[in-house]
Amino acid sequence: MAPIKRKIDAAAENARPEKKHKPSTSTQKLSVLREEEPAFPRGGASILTPLEQKQIQIQAKNDVLFEQSTGKKAAKNEFEDEENDEDMPDQPSGPVKKSKTRSKIREKKGKKNGIIEEPRVRIEGLSYKRLVPGSLVLGQISQINRYDIALSLPNNLTGYVSLTSISDTLTKRIEFLAADEEANEQDADTKVELKKLFIVGQYLRAYVTSTQEEVSTGAKGKRHIELSINPREANYGLDRADYVTNSMVQASVLSIEDHGLIMDLGTGDAGFRGFMSSKELGPNVDISNLEEGSVYLCLITGKSSNGSIIKLSVDPQKIGNVKKGNFLSSAPTVDSFLPGTAVEVLVSETEQSGIAGKVMGLLDVTADLIHSGAAASGKDLEKKYPTGSKAKGRIICTFPTADHKKLGISLQDHIVYWKPKTTASASMAETALPTEVLPVSTIVDEAKVVKVEQGTGLLMDVGVKGVRGFVHISKISDGKIETLSESTGQYKVGSSHKARIIGYNSLDGLFIVSMEPKVISQAFLRMEDVKIGQVVKGTVQKILVNETGVNGIIVKIAEGVTGLVPEVHLADIHLQHPEKKFKEGSSVTARVLSTIPEKRQIRLTLKKTLVNSDAEPWTSYENLEPGLQAPGTLINILPSGAVVQFYGSVRGFLPVSKMSESFIQDPKQHFRIGQVVNVHIVSVDSTDEQMIVSCKDPSVFGIAQQEAFDSLNSGATVVGSVTEKTSEEIVVELDPSELKAIVPIEHLADGSAQKCQSLAKRIRVGQILKDLMVLSKQEAKHLVRLTSKPSLIKAAKDGKLMKAFEDVVVGSEVRGFVQNITSTGVFVQFAGDLTGLLLKRHVPDEAALLPDFGMRRNQSISPWILSIDHGQKRFLLTMKALTDLKESESKKTEAANSNGMQLSNPIDEVSTSIEDFTLGKLTKAKITSIKETQMNVQLADSVQGRIDVSEVFDNWEEVNDRKSPLKKFRTKQVLPVRILGMHDSRNHRFLPITHRGKAPVFELTAKPSNQTSRDLDILTIDKVEVGSLWLAFVNNVADDCIWVNLSPNVRGRIRAMDVSDDVSQLNDLSKNFPVGSVLRAKVLKVNVENNRLDLSARSDGSSASLTLKDLSKNMVLPGRITKVTERQIMVQLSESLSAPIHLVDLADDYSKADPTTYEKNQTIRVWIKDIDVPNKKIMLSARPSKVLSSSLPVKDADVESISQLEVNDIRRGFVKSVANNGIFISLASNVTAFIRVSDLSDAFLKDWKSDFEIDQMVEGKIIAVDPLLNHVQMTLKKSHLDKDYKPPFTFSDVKVGQVITGKVRKVEDFGVFIVVDDSANVSGLCHRTKMSDQLGANPKKLYEEGDAVKAKVLNINKEKKQISFGLKASYFAKSSKRESEAAINASDSEDSSIEVASASDGSIGEEDRMGVGALLAPREDRFSDHEVNIDDVQDMDSDVEMDNGGLALSQEDLKASSTTNNLPGLSTGGFDWTGGMSAADDRDAQSETDAEASQSKRKKRRKAEIRIDKTGDLDANGPQSTADFERLLLGQPNSSVLWLSYMALQLQLSEVGRAREIAERALKTINIREEIEKMNVWIGLLNLENTYGSDESLNDVFKRACQYNDSQETHERLISIYIQSGRHSNADDLFQATIKKHGKSPDLYLNYAKFLMTTLGAADRARALLPRAMQSLPPHTHLALTSKFAQLEFTSANGDPERGRTLFETLLAQWPKRLDLCNVLLDLEIKQGDREVVRRLFERVTGTGSALKPRKARFFFKKWLDYEEKEGDARSQERVKALAAEYVGTRGKAGEVE
Repeated sequence: MAPIKRKIDAAAENARPEKKHKPSTSTQKLSVLREEEPAFPRGGASILTPLEQKQIQIQAKNDVLFEQSTGKKAAKNEFEDEENDEDMPDQPSGPVKKSKTRSKIREKKGKKNGIIEEPRVRIEGLSYKRLVPGSLVLGQISQINRYDIALSLPNNLTGYVSLTSISDTLTKRIEFLAADEEANEQDADTKVELKKLFIVGQYLRAYVTSTQEEVSTGAKGKRHIELSINPREANYGLDRADYVTNSMVQASVLSIEDHGLIMDLGTGDAGFRGFMSSKELGPNVDISNLEEGSVYLCLITGKSSNGSIIKLSVDPQKIGNVKKGNFLSSAPTVDSFLPGTAVEVLVSETEQSGIAGKVMGLLDVTADLIHSGAAASGKDLEKKYPTGSKAKGRIICTFPTADHKKLGISLQDHIVYWKPKTTASASMAETALPTEVLPVSTIVDEAKVVKVEQGTGLLMDVGVKGVRGFVHISKISDGKIETLSESTGQYKVGSSHKARIIGYNSLDGLFIVSMEPKVISQAFLRMEDVKIGQVVKGTVQKILVNETGVNGIIVKIAEGVTGLVPEVHLADIHLQHPEKKFKEGSSVTARVLSTIPEKRQIRLTLKKTLVNSDAEPWTSYENLEPGLQAPGTLINILPSGAVVQFYGSVRGFLPVSKMSESFIQDPKQHFRIGQVVNVHIVSVDSTDEQMIVSCKDPSVFGIAQQEAFDSLNSGATVVGSVTEKTSEEIVVELDPSELKAIVPIEHLADGSAQKCQSLAKRIRVGQILKDLMVLSKQEAKHLVRLTSKPSLIKAAKDGKLMKAFEDVVVGSEVRGFVQNITSTGVFVQFAGDLTGLLLKRHVPDEAALLPDFGMRRNQSISPWILSIDHGQKRFLLTMKALTDLKESESKKTEAANSNGMQLSNPIDEVSTSIEDFTLGKLTKAKITSIKETQMNVQLADSVQGRIDVSEVFDNWEEVNDRKSPLKKFRTKQVLPVRILGMHDSRNHRFLPITHRGKAPVFELTAKPSNQTSRDLDILTIDKVEVGSLWLAFVNNVADDCIWVNLSPNVRGRIRAMDVSDDVSQLNDLSKNFPVGSVLRAKVLKVNVENNRLDLSARSDGSSASLTLKDLSKNMVLPGRITKVTERQIMVQLSESLSAPIHLVDLADDYSKADPTTYEKNQTIRVWIKDIDVPNKKIMLSARPSKVLSSSLPVKDADVESISQLEVNDIRRGFVKSVANNGIFISLASNVTAFIRVSDLSDAFLKDWKSDFEIDQMVEGKIIAVDPLLNHVQMTLKKSHLDKDYKPPFTFSDVKVGQVITGKVRKVEDFGVFIVVDDSANVSGLCHRTKMSDQLGANPKKLYEEGDAVKAKVLNINKEKKQISFGLKASYFAKSSKRESEAAINASDSEDSSIEVASASDGSIGEEDRMGVGALLAPREDRFSDHEVNIDDVQDMDSDVEMDNGGLALSQEDLKASSTTNNLPGLSTGGFDWTGGMSAADDRDAQSETDAEASQSKRKKRRKAEIRIDKTGDLDANGPQSTADFERLLLGQPNSSVLWLSYMALQLQLSEVGRAREIAERALKTINIREEIEKMNVWIGLLNLENTYGSDESLNDVFKRACQYNDSQETHERLISIYIQSGRHSNADDLFQATIKKHGKSPDLYLNYAKFLMTTLGAADRARALLPRAMQSLPPHTHLALTSKFAQLEFTSANGDPERGRTLFETLLAQWPKRLDLCNVLLDLEIKQGDREVVRRLFERVTGTGSALKPRKARFFFKKWLDYEEKEGDARSQERVKALAAEYVGTRGKAGEVE
């Protein structure tokens, strides 16, 4: 073993002189360790270590050199300790000279004897002064708070560990979870609970990070010690080689594996870890309860072969087993000795104040009075630990400031053996913690002084064996005490005093005691001493005021203990001015409402009704029971009731029916929040912490009356005395329950009304009425209704009175009374409020003509049961032909009995008569047919039976096919069976064997177990136990559940959420769990009274029983959608839990977050994101990355806290709200960002609110994050988002003569203000004189706010930053020289009597432009969504004709482009594309040229002759020349019709290039806001290039058109052009490119499919588009698109109708309630002409299983009848009418269907 390497100060080595001298004679060093065996004997028998020998040599050299140079004796060296008196104020510091003299004497004596004494180790303990940053100390957890941990340190010190000083893993968790103050509070409670990570009493090694005094005014500063238990700091100084066996190391849980824990040692080396097996956790520790980030002080038990894995243990028994060698006996360096490590100490010195010793011969350790054990035991240390003896101890602290390395140790048993300190108590059979025997705050009447520490304090016996108390000198008296003496004075040893326990240090094993009278007399020392419901006295410390006034006061009830009185608890009434009643310093008496020690909160009340109440406070649900009374405070008032708060967390609900004896409609009118009400408990559930209370007088209807009321059953006979009599009823009091009941007068007899009135007159108050029968009860009103009708009483005695729906049997005669009479029938009531309907047609014929059918209310009646509706629990009655019915039934019964007595061809060949088939008989049966849920069998000829599927299999393993269990059987197979009873085939009920009807059907069992058992045990619902497992066979499938059979007569329900663990199977229950399939189910709840059975087929039980406590974060659960809105979906997790999923939690890509894609009752997986237990809220997420796989791509990551956001992040979110100062964006469910108005856009937005709406998705950049204020700020400016962004137009960019576009900002009488587009709000004024070429232009008539204009910059005033614009058309016209001269001439000719009309006078009107625009975009309404409808391609030829590929305008449309009806010079078919002109055209053109020439010659004349105005010809004939078009375009530059006509004129002249130039000029001239006009010109240019240009020129124009227009619309327009011109291959290629680029439009796929199937005849290619579209399009478009593809199969000549039917069947199977699909399919089938197919489809739609509503049924029946009238005959029409009548009869909705 390598020797210990001791770290030597480098200064000692450097102090050697360069010159060598002769060494002095060697001296021997006397050591007290001479009797100790050397720790490392190898290398010689010297008892000195090599380090000690080296130190002696160095010191000897230094002494010789010093004596030779100075002639004096050498001074003390650095290895001799000088006494440090800073922590011992009682030791005098004056006689320094004496100390030197003693040193010299010792030195002389040593030299004389040739021995140098070893430096003395000072015995000292840990104190606040010696505790410095960097110290390591052993601590024990004494308290776990919300945000920190309190550690008990040696010598009555306490340190605190914050959340971020525990471990790196936990710090990362906190940084991930905590975003702001609210989130921190919530996360600390629900996500990072320190109580789950640590336990009180746990030992930990702590690293001191800081020590400071919190100075307060006028008082001594409170010392505060900050600690860290992070392994990175707690293991400070350890190298990889220092981790040796039996040393203690601190480690944090890095991950939890199946067989143990991966531990982080804090080294930062990922390849050096610790591992702790699950067996090393110690007893009573479950690995599943551990969490990552928790910290443990572990014992190193070994290493892996390569040394990279350290084996650890936290088993207290193993760590404390120091007697068997679990202590550190050898180490490579002294750094391995850290607090917590057990060592063996060689005692070198023993004093009364402690001991000193060495570990391994050279490491100094000390134990003070407390940790040497002397304080607790009182034994003499010199006797217990003599010098030279060895003892086991444990290191508890380090002394970094000591001259030599020295450690503090403890010899106390509870620290050495690693266990909590316990003590024996007379009142407890076993050992207990000292605080359990003597709790904190306890007053000890006689505390005996056992030891006096001068200047420090007293050690006292407080009556607990083995545990002493310590009183600091400052806590002995209220005054100051200078000195203490053991033998004299008031506090000498043996004196007794009254003291109080104020604390306990678990590490020291000492009580902290105070003898101050003010502490002893104090009511409460700490908040834990205050009990809920206790009456306390205090003084008003502070009055809390907010904007509404006083909202509470702070009351001081003890020193350091205060409580809050809320505003509602200031008084019994509402105080207008509370500040006048409560003054600071005034005394008050209060009662404690609740305490929360974790939050340091106490709530008090000053209400006199609560403070002075003698009732026992309700502080816990466990101690409450019905009937108890107490006052409570209303904290919430609802329409259905109010919430009453008591003490602690106890609350009760006060229903509105329990508020008063009288009726209360609105509780807020009678009660107010804060009001105190006296209530009594009606019911209480301590498990769910729910309670119902009542304000009603309990003496009126108490517990005894309630029990008596519950015991009353319908049909029971009672006795009562008359207490009140009215004209309509008699009130009686039942004997002996004293319940109130009423007897209607009509119920006194069966006879007439006069007879009942006569009997009523004879009855007197106080009279005893016998033979009264209970008819019904009303729970809400505690009302009992009685009857005295003999007929009903006799029926009850005979057992024939119907009390429940199960008693209704078809054909039986029953006794009842008339409840109500209507025009259509009579309602007959029986016992238990059971009511049947007697329709008018079932009343005797003679009575049907009488008023009210000859009946009266409450009249006795004896009808027969006609029919039963089990689904809705209704039944019909009849009173017709009762005698005939009885006779016919009796005859049928006799005939059946006579014919059925003898059996023919019995299957078992043994039975001879039907009477042989008795209960339990073993026989044989032959299978006749096999259904999903039963097998129909034959016992003999005409003797039928059935075997329910639940009576075939004994266990799960026998079922081969889970979906069809009966598949293995075949018809005519003979089975051994056993008779169970009879089966009512009409009502599907299981009956006893005695109920044999006219055609008996036997209920049989084929279970192997029933064939061999002696006794036949028929299963009933009362035999089913909760928790038992059964085979459940599906009987019916509903939307939210499936009904299953456990046996023929036991039926149960399984909620849809509990059918399977596989959520994917829950969306289609009928497919995955068909009728007849089998499940293995567990019983959840049994209700025998209501015959209800709830089961679950999930392996983990039922989701219905899930509560908030069962949920935890990150769980993945199935949920059922209960509601779908545009903003969220509501998901139900259980019967009591539901929560919404917002847009941000629906998808990982916000663009796919669409709640409408979900459907109600759909089952989905959800991930629990967070749980807010106090507010009972759950946050769910349906993100695929959370519920399916974390490896799925995430485009919009979930943001759990603001700390995840960083500045410059690009995030998407949804608009949450639009405020006046900006918009709020929801980035996540709990993270909201704010965007100021100035950050919405780079450009000025006047009406910015109209650009944003709630739930709109936006993308922006984070520009500010403030976690403290919970603020996130974003921007939507493109300058922040787009890298290629061009800065907006500024004032400095404006140049004179520049042409700009803008919008009119404001219109005034003197002009308009214009804002330049894409500018930084640059605006200017266009004066009215610069607005139009016409004089006197009115700005308000020409322009409105928001109009888009093109203006020219005329002038700029840079000083005032003003811009002058011009809007005149002449500023922008590029007219010819002739036109310029004409303009000059016009300006000079001011005196002309006839002026030339302006271009606007003869311009083409707005309606004409719209007409031509519609011409170029055929049927524009069909392309409103940028789509091409292929059906309309053929029709476009009528509007836009392609003649040789060119653009042709029809004559009608050209007429619309002019103000006249004729257009000479144009062909009737449109423009003449050949370029030829008629003679009239030549003449007109020539005359126009001559006129212009003559005008030019006369232009210089000042006064012109009167000229002929030819603009009239222009209006009459339309534009016929270039000049005409140019003149018209000056007035209407935005008219696409004019430009296209101009292009057509050039094409007539074969000027293709000129036509292109005109098109380009039009695109530059037309205003940018005229998008439709520009698009028309682009279409014309595309047509031109398609006809006259090349593919290259067409492609260039097409690319430019896509840049300036909507790309998808441009693609579709060119496709239309290709199809019209017959270029189908080009259209096909462009279709494919368009789908790749714009594949999110369903109509694009449909149009392409129509083109492929109809035009190209490529049906296979068209069909292949559908699956491709399904992958690209959102789910909500799939239904409509699939339907249209299916229609295409019918309508296209190349389609396959059979394929279309298959697609429709698939849709109907998935959406069975979409009747519109059925209607579409019907129309298509009718066009196909197959009558049988059409009729089958009609029958399917209107069949009984379709559940059609009356309105829908009327539509389909009428449509069917219309079809039969056209295609069928009279017989088929009658059949439709018969089916419609059958529907009406089945539904019972007369008049609903014609």
